[in-house]
Amino acid sequence: MSNDHPAIDLDAALSRLEGWEKTPAGAISRSFKFKDFTEAFAFMTRVALLAEKANHHPDWSNSYNRVTITLKTHDKNAVTQKDIDLATAISAL
Repeated sequence: MSNDHPAIDLDAALSRLEGWEKTPAGAISRSFKFKDFTEAFAFMTRVALLAEKANHHPDWSNSYNRVTITLKTHDKNAVTQKDIDLATAISAL
């Protein structure tokens, strides 16, 4: 693997990321619930800025006050450190 996508111990990483889970598709995912649509959209805006800065973009969906984010490094078809770093930054919001 290249240095920008190092192998990780996914179970160990997830143990430090509250609410994030492995998906059957080999990604990690978390759902967030907010008071209303405006709060959910504001959160998505903050995540978008983090993702753009990291040049690593999530798959996500929004339905009213819920946002579900799924992370996987597509060119590696696996969860990499880039995903863990972005999940950590998202959780800190």
